Amino acid sequence: MWVVFALLSALFAALTSILAKIGIEGINSNLATAIRTVVVLVMAWGLVFLSGTQNEISNIGIKSWIFLILSGLATGLSWLFYYKALQIGEASKVVPIDKFSVVISMVLAFVILKETITAKTIIGGIFITIGTFVMIL
Repeated sequence: MWVVFALLSALFAALTSILAKIGIEGINSNLATAIRTVVVLVMAWGLVFLSGTQNEISNIGIKSWIFLILSGLATGLSWLFYYKALQIGEASKVVPIDKFSVVISMVLAFVILKETITAKTIIGGIFITIGTFVMIL
C-alpha cells in the first residue's frame, strides 16, 4: 500500500511544480509560498479533525516535538528556495535539481539513520545523479 501512497505523492508533487510555476507569475515568491502554506495548513488540520486524532497531541513526546519542528523549518526553507528557483528558472531544470533531494536523503539515511547501504541503492543513487545532470545541462 505504501507504493500507492508514494506514487500519489509523486503525482501531486509533479502537479505542485506545474501549478506553482503558473501561479507565481508576477507575484513575490515568498508571498506565493505563504499562500500555499496556508492552504496546506488548513488541509492538514482539516484531516486531523476529520479523523478525530486531535486528542493525540498530548501524547507527543519532546523528542518528536523537536524533530517535527525542525522538519517543519526545513520544509519551510525548502519551499521558499524552491518557489524562488521556480519563479526565475525553468521548471524542467528546477524540478530535477529539487528531486536530487532523493540522493541527499539516501546519503543522510545511511549516515544518520544507519540504514543499510546496498549495491542497488548506490547504483540507483548514481543513476539519479547522472539523470539530474543530464536534465540540467
